[in-house]
Amino acid sequence: MDPQQQVEATIPQPTPPQVGGGGGDFTAIFTVLLFFIAIFSMVLVPSSTTLKNSVSIIHQVPEGHVGVYWRGGALLNIITDPGFHLKMPLLTHFEPIQVTLQTDLVRNIPCGTKGGVMINFEKIEVVNRLHKGFVYETLRDYGVQYDNTWIYDKIHHEINQFCSVHSLQQVYIDMFDQIDEKMKDALQSDCTRYAPGIEIISVRVTKPTIPESIRRNFEQMEEERTKVLISMERQRVAEKEAETQKKIALSEAEKNAQVSKIQMEQKLMEKDSARREEEIANEMYNARAKSLADASYYRAMKEAEANKLKLTPQYLELKFIEAITNNSKIFFGNKVPNMVFDQRLLGNFLLDITKEGNLES
Repeated sequence: MDPQQQVEATIPQPTPPQVGGGGGDFTAIFTVLLFFIAIFSMVLVPSSTTLKNSVSIIHQVPEGHVGVYWRGGALLNIITDPGFHLKMPLLTHFEPIQVTLQTDLVRNIPCGTKGGVMINFEKIEVVNRLHKGFVYETLRDYGVQYDNTWIYDKIHHEINQFCSVHSLQQVYIDMFDQIDEKMKDALQSDCTRYAPGIEIISVRVTKPTIPESIRRNFEQMEEERTKVLISMERQRVAEKEAETQKKIALSEAEKNAQVSKIQMEQKLMEKDSARREEEIANEMYNARAKSLADASYYRAMKEAEANKLKLTPQYLELKFIEAITNNSKIFFGNKVPNMVFDQRLLGNFLLDITKEGNLES
């Protein structure tokens, strides 16, 4: 039997009209009476009061909620979905229970730290949800205000436990970013064990309020720490600038070195090219001088061979006669006949030598 049928089963059904007699008039009166009661419960009774949930016949379950019913103070195992439903007035009490995400705000949570300093958490938000399948068991065990037990009271307990084992420095600064997760894990651990229908989504913890004198000390410490950080940052910036200047200088030096190297290589190439040109010119000059020397030697050899061929008595006598003829002056004396005779003797001697040479060849 579904929940709607169970609710309808709890409402008395009108007796069917009897044939004959006055039963029809009683049924009509009873129907009109129920109609006026429904109108009274919906219009005249304020919607925010608990009285309407008890005396109304028709009631509405809003979206994101489920309907839960009590009869005579006993929780019924009936869960209705959003929409309009019927119930027995006065005997059956109805409450809508939210099953979507909700945020419980816990305020003013005092706690003492390990060092004995009293601090106060002004606000802690707990985002949670009650699963629809566990609504009956959760309300049966902990009532409609189940979040008082497992959220409000539990947050107070866990915050005090956390503060009692940590110093003010840890709670206020060092471990403050961990409180959210620690509270969430602690709440979810106990809910999973004792109230599995409650799911803790997240916990948001605000900064606690601490004594004014201690707060000023923390502010001064933070100012000093900020100054130190600023000094360190300036030093880091100066180091970066010096490193940048060093890199720029190294880059410039490397560039100049590369330019000098290129220029030196260019000059060496020019010198090498000039040397090669000079070597080629020298080789050309040597070759030309050698060619000229060879030509002179060849000409001299040929002239010598030609002169050797010309050294005949007849040629010498001819040259002798030409030489005498070309002279404009001729001296006569005792030696002239001897000169002619000596010239003829020389021609004869050369002729003999030529003949000997021909015979030997």
